[in-house]
Amino acid sequence: MLRRSLTRIGLLSFLGAVACSDGAGPKLPPCTAAGSNVTLPVVGAYISFDPTGTAEGCLVFPANGPADSAEYLLIPQLATGVPGKTSSFRLAGDTIRPAPAPLAPAFSAEALADLSPVEQFHRFLRLGDQERWRGLNPQVDMKGWAPARSAAAPAGPPVFGSQRTFKVCARLNCSVFANATATVRALKSNVAIYVDNTAPAGGLDSAALDALATLFETRLYPTDTAAFGRESDIDTNSVVLVLMTPIVNKLVSSADCVKPGGGFVAGFFYGVDLEPSLPNSNKGEVFYSIVADPGGTLSCAHSTITVQRQVPVTFIHEFQHMISYNQHALVRGGSGEVLWLNEGFSHYAEELGGRTYAPGTPEFSRFTIGDLIDAYQFLDSTGKHFLLPTSGIGSLAERGASWLFVRYLVDQYAADTTVASWNAFTRQMLATADVGAANVANRTGDTFTGVVTRWALANWVSDLPGFAASNQLQYRSWAFRATYASLHAQDSTDFKKVFPLTPSSSAGRAVNLTGTLHAGSGTYHRVLQAPSAPGFTLLFGTGSGGPLNLILVPRLNVIRIR
Repeated sequence: MLRRSLTRIGLLSFLGAVACSDGAGPKLPPCTAAGSNVTLPVVGAYISFDPTGTAEGCLVFPANGPADSAEYLLIPQLATGVPGKTSSFRLAGDTIRPAPAPLAPAFSAEALADLSPVEQFHRFLRLGDQERWRGLNPQVDMKGWAPARSAAAPAGPPVFGSQRTFKVCARLNCSVFANATATVRALKSNVAIYVDNTAPAGGLDSAALDALATLFETRLYPTDTAAFGRESDIDTNSVVLVLMTPIVNKLVSSADCVKPGGGFVAGFFYGVDLEPSLPNSNKGEVFYSIVADPGGTLSCAHSTITVQRQVPVTFIHEFQHMISYNQHALVRGGSGEVLWLNEGFSHYAEELGGRTYAPGTPEFSRFTIGDLIDAYQFLDSTGKHFLLPTSGIGSLAERGASWLFVRYLVDQYAADTTVASWNAFTRQMLATADVGAANVANRTGDTFTGVVTRWALANWVSDLPGFAASNQLQYRSWAFRATYASLHAQDSTDFKKVFPLTPSSSAGRAVNLTGTLHAGSGTYHRVLQAPSAPGFTLLFGTGSGGPLNLILVPRLNVIRIR
C-alpha cells in the first residue's frame, strides 16, 4: 500500500461524527417546449434525467415565481457500472448552441503510465486478485474455478523464536523474488510477527514488537474480521503471518520517496500466497511490511515511531484484501472483487480502525486522515476522476471516491447506525461471488444507477447548511462540511478550502458546461434563477452536439436547493 509523508497533518484532530467515441452521427435538435419538463415544486425534490429518452436530451425548466430566487444543483454523470467508460459532454442553456468539440480520449493502458511506481505495484497486486491470477495457474479451468483442495492436517502456529524462509516479491512487477529468512519475534492467538534476520540495527525492540502484535490481535484483526468475514487458513497454522523485511523497503529507491507523486510501499498482501500451485507462493496468509531503518541504509529512512504508526494502518487495509480474496475466490470459486470496490472496502477498513479509538485522538486521526485527504482531492475535482477506473486506481483522489461510495453504501443500507449493523451489511458484500456493480445492486436491492446517482447528490447536500436533505441523500456517519472546516482551520495549506466541493454557477440560460465524464463520477454546477425570471431549457449531449450513448447510462441529476 502506498504511503506518503503526513508530517504536517498526521496528528490533526477533527470531528469524527474502454471509452466510447461520439462518432459522426446525427446532431441533437435545439430544445423546444416539448422537452422533458422539470417539475421540482419544493426544495429538496430531485430527479435523475435520462437524456437518451424521447426528449432527446432536452430539459425544460419553468419560470420562477416572484417571491424568491430559485437554485438548482445540476450533476451530469455517467451512471454506468462498467469501469473505465468515458464520454465527452456538453450541457448548454437555451441561448447556446453546441459547437464541435474533440472526442473524449479512449482510456487505455498507456494512460496509466503517469502512475507512480508504488501505485503501479498496488494495481498489479489487486488486478491479479481480480483475475484470480488467471494465466498463471495451470490448475484453473476455463471457467476460472479452482479444483477443491483436500483438507490438510492442522499444522499449528509457529513457535516463538523459530525461523522460516519466505519468498518475497523484490520488484514492483514481482518479476524477481528474493529469499528472506526470518524469526518469530512476537506471537499472539491470531498473529505471528516474523522479523527478517538481515533487518538493520536500530529497529523495533521486543517490547515494541509485542505491542504491535497486541494491537493487531486486540483491534485490527477483530475489526476486519467482524466487518468482512474470516481470512483463509490454507497453511492450517491458525495465524496470519506478518513478515517485516528489508526487501519491502527496497521496492523503491530513496529518490522515489521524495519526488513529486512518489512514496513508498509500507506493506502489501500478495494473492499468489493463497494459491499454493503457483510459483513463489508461500502457501499461507502473509502480510509483508517494511522494517524500521532510521539511518536510511535500505531506501528512505523509517524511524521506529514511523513504523509503529504506519504499519497498523497498512495492515488493516491489506488484511481486507486478504479476506476479500478468500471470500470471493477461495470460498465461492469466483474472481476477486473488482479493483475500485475492493479498494473502497480497504479504505473503509482504515476508517473502522480509527473508530476503535475516541474521535479527535491522535490514533483516530492516524487511521482516518489518509481517507479524508484522498476524499478532499476527489471532491475538489470530481470532473477529472473516475469512481470506476478500468484497470487501476489512477490517483489518490479515486481512492477517496471509492471510500466515499462505500461509506455512503453502508450509511444507506445498513439496518441502523451501529457498527454491528455496518458489519452485518459489509459481510454480505464480501460473502458472495458477485463483484462490482452487480454486487452493489444485489446486496442493496436497488439498481447501481439509482445508488450512484443519489451518492453524487449526497456529496453536496448531505449536511448543506440550511438545507434539509432527504434520508436517501445523507451520509449518516460523517458531517463532512464540519470535518473539513475543522481541518481547514488547523491547516489551510493542505486543506485550502472550508469544503472542497465547489460547484461552478450561472443563470439557467448561461449554462455552458463541457468536458469529459468518467464512469461513476460527474461535474457539479449551480443554476441561480432570479424572482420572476422566465423559464429556460438545457440541452444535454456529447461535446460535438450528438446524442449521448445509452450504454454509458448518462444521467443529469437535478435537485432544487432553494
